[in-house]
Amino acid sequence: MLTWLTDPLQLEFMRQAIAIAVLLGILCAITGSYLIVQQMGMMGHVISHSILPGLSIAFFFQIDLAIGAFIAGSLSALSVAWIHSQSRVKADAAMALVVSGFLALGVMLITLLNTTQLNLDEILFGNILGVTSRDLWQTLGITLLVVILVKLFYKELLFYTFDPLGAQACGLPITGLYLGLIAVITLTVIASIQTVGVLLVIALLIAPSTTAYLLVKELHWMMITAAIIGIISGVGGMYLSYYANVPSGPAIVLLGIGCFLLAFLFSPSQGIVTRPESRHRLVVFFHRLVNRLVTANKFTAKK
Repeated sequence: MLTWLTDPLQLEFMRQAIAIAVLLGILCAITGSYLIVQQMGMMGHVISHSILPGLSIAFFFQIDLAIGAFIAGSLSALSVAWIHSQSRVKADAAMALVVSGFLALGVMLITLLNTTQLNLDEILFGNILGVTSRDLWQTLGITLLVVILVKLFYKELLFYTFDPLGAQACGLPITGLYLGLIAVITLTVIASIQTVGVLLVIALLIAPSTTAYLLVKELHWMMITAAIIGIISGVGGMYLSYYANVPSGPAIVLLGIGCFLLAFLFSPSQGIVTRPESRHRLVVFFHRLVNRLVTANKFTAKK
């Protein structure tokens, strides 16, 4: 058993991949918890799919791709808020318009700027086994920054999250808090793309937090629980990838979804199987089943 655990750690790329999976488990848990309680789950989807123009422009001008991705992702989120606030268009429709527009613009810029050297496979599907020491330190820096900011402004964010109108009435800078959340979400998306890619990053953000949402009630416990689930999914996914020879990103995501399904079914307070009304239905069902079996046996015995 010990050999089974230590064998993958003999490889440097596996050590780096597992380390970054742990960091992302913590980072995505914090950010994803705010997305869930604010019902902004699809905002992560919008940002992750809208960074392509920024990547193309950054690659063309030979600057850090993360800078281009951050600018494009932030602009997409602000565009959604602006369209929603300045018209009768609902938030979901605004998100669909923005993500489609940014994706189309990104594909167009790749052709116009001749940036076809961008590895679209890694952008779309990720490559956690290809992370470098620089990626690891960058993710560590983003994680520490987010943890510190959440710790400093936890009370204000908590008030804004559950009662934005009350927070505004009390004089809290809700616009600044919103922009701060958008920046944190964008940084999280940028850090996560290397692991699971654009197509699966939303699951990394949402699955552990949604699972925790079914298990606990308070926001800080939700973050802690989601972090534990995220770390288990990340590390477990890496080991599954190593021994089963399957892609790492999808393995991590599927373990996260598996944890959600377990909580969905067996959460002590909200699980389909374990909540009081469900238990009562199961008891009634088995009682009727036993009665029918007993009746059938008696009928057979009489014959």
